Amino acid sequence: MFISNAHAAAGAAPQTGGTMELVFMLVMFGLIFYFMIFRPQSKRVKEHKNLMGSISKGDEVLTNGGILGKIAKISDDSDYVLLDLNDTTQITIKKDYIAAVLPKGSIQSL
Repeated sequence: MFISNAHAAAGAAPQTGGTMELVFMLVMFGLIFYFMIFRPQSKRVKEHKNLMGSISKGDEVLTNGGILGKIAKISDDSDYVLLDLNDTTQITIKKDYIAAVLPKGSIQSL
């Protein structure tokens, strides 16, 4: 009385090419993932490894925490570096936390 009868639709149109569209969309998402995320990240990791291989005693470095220091001691068998912050203060940090190697004299110019 108050509710009208529901009638079924005449019939759904057949889907054609649904599988190919799905495969194409997955390939596009894969390419976007590769070029937007994976490739730039692997490039940054490679550059950071080259940076870690090129540091030596006496280099002025910037850490991820914003600390500026001069490398006092570096050993090949250990992943740690001894940094001179000034004449009396030294800290030990992991090599991975070095963000950049600064030009000579950068600490004195501050």
